[in-house]
Amino acid sequence: MTDSEATVEPRQEAQALQRVSVPELDAVLGKPFPVLDQGFVRVVDYMGTDSSIVQAARVSYGAGTKRVREDRGLIRYLMRHEHTTPFEMCDIKLHVKVPMDIWRQWIRHRTASVNEYSTRYSIAIDEAHRVQNGAWRAQSVSNRQGSEGLVDESLVARLSEREAELQNLAREVYQERLDAGVAREQARKDLPLSTYTEAYWKTNLHNLLHFVHLRMDDHAQWEIQEYARTIGEEIISRWCPVAWEAFLDYRVNTTSFSDPELVCLSALVAGDREGAVARALERGLLRERNGERKPTREGNEFAAKVARLGLEVPWA
Repeated sequence: MTDSEATVEPRQEAQALQRVSVPELDAVLGKPFPVLDQGFVRVVDYMGTDSSIVQAARVSYGAGTKRVREDRGLIRYLMRHEHTTPFEMCDIKLHVKVPMDIWRQWIRHRTASVNEYSTRYSIAIDEAHRVQNGAWRAQSVSNRQGSEGLVDESLVARLSEREAELQNLAREVYQERLDAGVAREQARKDLPLSTYTEAYWKTNLHNLLHFVHLRMDDHAQWEIQEYARTIGEEIISRWCPVAWEAFLDYRVNTTSFSDPELVCLSALVAGDREGAVARALERGLLRERNGERKPTREGNEFAAKVARLGLEVPWA
């Protein structure tokens, strides 16, 4: 038999395995962590922990093959170099209660198994999210999908009053339809997006960290930031603390530079401000029109990055 024809016999001997558990997470199983005014997130079940990430990376069986310090170093290496599959060995199932408008953003993360509360089968949850403490945000001028600052304080009371009127009326009309015998699937059609829904959401650690990274970001809508922060700080930090620490170090609290940005950065570090401007114009960080130079969106992002290094771009 040639080497190419050789086969490897599977291991037949039985192995005594124990389900890994995390006492810190077990202690909060089923506990609802409150979010917004009526929402929550809670852990229903989970599989795996930091040790499962290490086990998958080493393709080994059994615990205790390496020291804890070496396990931590391996997890940090995997996170640093974006070796993602070992993190997929950890699964978690969450029960969430969330306003429908926020759920629409949430459900865009398709790498999960989802079962949502159905208003075709059941009566809609009689709770709606209301803006807390009159914090009505103003539309951002530079970002069509974002907010910036708050609306005029003189408008707050009226906005909150009308919010309550609208939600109460919508619920009243919905109930009238149900009482009249209208099908639930049709009676629900005018309920506002502020109405709460519930869902079971199961995903693996890799995709959960991706969700948290995007939705915890300052550019995400504040309400979904609150859910992402709660999941990260209250749940992932208990479940896989070493992976969470590495995630914060290498994904959240970090800065990366593109090639155009590095070209400009090298000029700034060398003290060549005119060269930095020339390179920014060449590489699309600056735009010149009618003799006036303005930064592009990427140019503004670059300026924010170098500010963290104690530097300032010439066009700031």
